[in-house]
Amino acid sequence: MDTGNECLLILVLTPPGNVYEEAAVAASTVRTSGGTTVKRDALASFLRSRRERITPAAVGLPPGIRRRTPGLRREEVALLAGVGVTWYTWLEQGRPINASVQVLDAIASTLRLDAAEREHLYRLADLPEVVDHNTGEELGPEVHQILDHLSPMPACVYNSRYDLLAWNDAYAAMLPTFVRQPVCRRNVVWQLFAMPPCCCPILDREEELPQIVATLRGAFVRHSGEPAWTGLVSQLSAESSEFARLWARHDVARPGSRTKIFDHQAMGILKFVTTTMALPAPQEARVVVYTPMDEQARERVAWLIEHPFVPECDVHAPGASPCEPAEDDAA
Repeated sequence: MDTGNECLLILVLTPPGNVYEEAAVAASTVRTSGGTTVKRDALASFLRSRRERITPAAVGLPPGIRRRTPGLRREEVALLAGVGVTWYTWLEQGRPINASVQVLDAIASTLRLDAAEREHLYRLADLPEVVDHNTGEELGPEVHQILDHLSPMPACVYNSRYDLLAWNDAYAAMLPTFVRQPVCRRNVVWQLFAMPPCCCPILDREEELPQIVATLRGAFVRHSGEPAWTGLVSQLSAESSEFARLWARHDVARPGSRTKIFDHQAMGILKFVTTTMALPAPQEARVVVYTPMDEQARERVAWLIEHPFVPECDVHAPGASPCEPAEDDAA
């Protein structure tokens, strides 16, 4: 069978009325910005390079004869992804058409893209990154080792939503009520706005709270369609008029070094300078290290590590409804 017949066979086997193709055609519009034209060209080159690295044998197709393409043909990618040949050809040629998330997911799976390549594909197509939050929160053992070695300096890991993912013994000694919260309430913003002050005893709230809300909003734009994000903002707005007011200001900021002052129930004033370091993780995780600003703070944290103190605090105040059992460790 020659090349032309192989192509004809694939075209005949392409399912008519495919839902992916119909959805893509329905969503197709012409984009006119110069920046988008550059992205379309980059998208075309990226798809072509990923297609050419996959052999027919790798996806269960016969090699055929007179094959001039180093990898898969366009019609083969279209068949495997369940999209129309013409539509995929236009996409790879950089024509001004749009693709839905479902279509790009099918193409990404066919081309065997890893997480970084899949994210790159979404960005080139001007689609928001789709993150699997069920698996994205796993941190490697090396991260926990780093946190342990930083003690007696308090240190933790947050994601960009301010969920607390991991911490060391010094952090637990400084904020014992926070780390004992149910998993779904281990969120800094929730603790500050919907819980009693003893759960997260920041002293200078007038300065700290606007900064934290601005940082949360700066990250929100990358996740505006994700239920975990929209749900958090909706719940916080309902629980706290102060949060709703700050959120409505539309201020944005990036994570960075800050001066943090805590009014600890047992130790009194504790002053720190925070250092933030990004981790190469899909959930936009970052390590935050609290460096004591004076010897007094250093000594008091060391004492708390040896003499754990848990303040009396109504952790089931309004808004702090139980949701899932708290873990005993920072895993």
